[in-house]
Amino acid sequence: MKFLFDLFPVILFFVTFKIYGIYAATAAAIVATFVQIGWMWLRHRKVDSMLWISLAIIVLLGGATLVLQNEAFIKWKPTVIYWLFAAVLWLSNIFFKKNLIKALLEKQMALPIAVWSKLNMSWVVFFIVMGGINIHIAFNFSIDTWVNFKLFGSVGLMLVFVVMQAIILGKYMKDPEDVKVVTAPEENDFPLESATVQKPISQRKGDDV
Repeated sequence: MKFLFDLFPVILFFVTFKIYGIYAATAAAIVATFVQIGWMWLRHRKVDSMLWISLAIIVLLGGATLVLQNEAFIKWKPTVIYWLFAAVLWLSNIFFKKNLIKALLEKQMALPIAVWSKLNMSWVVFFIVMGGINIHIAFNFSIDTWVNFKLFGSVGLMLVFVVMQAIILGKYMKDPEDVKVVTAPEENDFPLESATVQKPISQRKGDDV
């Protein structure tokens, strides 16, 4: 459900473009992002920082597309977001020693530090490549091709990347049933008490006398 919620602006953009064209689709995407933020605020009383950033970018570039009647601005929007994600992941690790991918996933898996670093860098590279692919398709193919790629191509590549990572990192996944269970101690854990318990009844009676 959250996956569809995250894709809501993209899906609305796609549908509106097919019916009314690029400018109506751009306006629909702006409205959809505002709706996303409003819904999240009503449900959770907080909005993710990246959603605010996404809103700022769609308003800036989408607004420029509508005002100037130039579709080039909205074509840059996915690339700007991808490269911004890459910059945040990389700079946070370099300057603040904070691995954001680790912070997001460490409850689901336990990885060596070196593997966390490689995982973080793999997402940096992926976002950089995705930004480059978007620009290449946006300015070298028809706008209809770009809109199709925006929904099906980019989402498909993301899913393939995530599945590949899940396969590679599967051995590190934590089993929800793999939890510590408190059990009664073995007799050998308390040798003196065990010896007392195991003392013959007749001997204990003799001790009492």
